[in-house]
Amino acid sequence: MVPTLREGDRLLVRYGAPIRPGAVVVFRHPFQQDLLVVKRAAERRATGWWLLSDNRPVDSDSRSYGAVPDELVLGRVLLRLRPSPVWLAPGRRLERLLLTPRLARVPGLARRLGAWVEEV
Repeated sequence: MVPTLREGDRLLVRYGAPIRPGAVVVFRHPFQQDLLVVKRAAERRATGWWLLSDNRPVDSDSRSYGAVPDELVLGRVLLRLRPSPVWLAPGRRLERLLLTPRLARVPGLARRLGAWVEEV
């Protein structure tokens, strides 16, 4: 999840929270269910959530194991506590506001405040 998260970061997770596209989530790996993984929910599919890493060259995500069933998605990451606090789950209103053309011109503002911006 580099650059959003790094190994050893401490997270605050809301278990059972509703998931929406763009949210950073914690889930059980589909093939190794004792392993907890953090990825970004890209889209909802009929078979579950399509979860992707923010680090696109890394393909240990839904591109390799497919959609993750709903029962394996445990919760939504609200914020990173350490090494420095970063909010990762803005409300829908704030996210829409951050993505308006006027505020979108401020480099990195949306991403710093937790709004998901698809990089092509």
